[in-house]
Amino acid sequence: MREWSLPGKIDGVKTTMENAKKVLYLECESGISGDMTAAALLDLGADEADLRKALQSLPVGGYEVHISRVKKSGLDMCDFDVQLEHENHDHDMEYLHGHEHTHEHGGSHGHHHDHGHVHPHEHRGMPEIRGILEQADLTPGARRLALRIFEILAEAEAKAHGVPADQVHFHEVGAVDSIVDITAAAVCLDNLNVGEVIIPTLKEGTGTIRCQHGILPVPVPAVANIVSAYGLPLHITDIHGELVTPTGAAIAAAVRTSGKLPDSFTVEMIGMGAGKRDYEAPGFLRAMLIRRETENRDQIMKLETNVDDCSGESLGYTLNRLMEAGARDAHFIPVYMKKNRPGYQLNVICTPEDAPELEQIIFEETTTIGIRKVLMDRTVMDREVRMVQTPAGEAKIKVCRYKGIEKRFPEYESVTALCKKSGKDYQEVYRMVEEAGRGER
Repeated sequence: MREWSLPGKIDGVKTTMENAKKVLYLECESGISGDMTAAALLDLGADEADLRKALQSLPVGGYEVHISRVKKSGLDMCDFDVQLEHENHDHDMEYLHGHEHTHEHGGSHGHHHDHGHVHPHEHRGMPEIRGILEQADLTPGARRLALRIFEILAEAEAKAHGVPADQVHFHEVGAVDSIVDITAAAVCLDNLNVGEVIIPTLKEGTGTIRCQHGILPVPVPAVANIVSAYGLPLHITDIHGELVTPTGAAIAAAVRTSGKLPDSFTVEMIGMGAGKRDYEAPGFLRAMLIRRETENRDQIMKLETNVDDCSGESLGYTLNRLMEAGARDAHFIPVYMKKNRPGYQLNVICTPEDAPELEQIIFEETTTIGIRKVLMDRTVMDREVRMVQTPAGEAKIKVCRYKGIEKRFPEYESVTALCKKSGKDYQEVYRMVEEAGRGER
């Protein structure tokens, strides 16, 4: 998630604090789709004006977006609907399931438009999708996330159809409504400043569904490929129908950072996104912004390995790569190893999610053939970065708090930048920034 999250705000002050990132819990009890995700995030507080501005900048036409309030099971929720100018069977139950599968139940399930008919000139593949997203007026984070979702979707469809990912040209990836749904979900997640997404399970139906290729089993092949490739937990219900669409599965795979909810948490906001298809159970996606009850506790992973036959240059380069790839900290300790060989023990502190990538770097850059790792609980101070004004110019200070304790530290890079700008020595500038930080409240 580090790749697409943006710095947030706390009390109106710009900050790079990790705890400025929000934790999102997606409750997929009746599946997940692109339009349900966009609706739930809008209901959660994503800015509709920002979303409409982003969607209007997409170089595609032939659709209108309708955002409204609807009721499901008597509950008020948001509906995000992409209405196409041409024929679309996405919510036509007789088309999707055949006459023998239509249901008379009042519950409506919502799903995006993976299976709609579109005109041939609207078939698009990944090269065209990349071009569309590059031209659109999106934040870098929203653009990266939208592209990631499309890449996951294209990989899955390519595997299902036996073609290379960049040669996938069909409705599932190219339809206007898929482009709008995916862009909307990415823009809303970016707008909400989400840093973690918890998805414990995806509830899915059974039976078959019709698309332009013919009759497909549920979960449809693209969904099966995504849950397989990204380890998404699936729970098959006895509902006849497609609860998880390829777009919904691709969004889940792109954003999910954990499947486990905290033991206890508070709920800050709740958003509900309406579904559209008629199945036995009412279809909606519930999204919650949550806060862990003990904000000062989290878990980190410690990676450790011993090396005795690497050059100093190689070790230094390894450390740089590890830090650039997201390690929270990394260091070497001189050690005497077996046969009295002088060597180094490499220690890396990272999030559990980043551990596989950092292990890959260690194996690539060092001679080690094994890495020890342990999951550790840690207690951390709340951290906030503030801007302060000094006689030499603007600088950053880090404010750390824990149970009534408060510490303020000038940021090293800010101090050195002011040293170069002012010609003053480090100690003098440090004291200047420190003094400005004491007066900042």
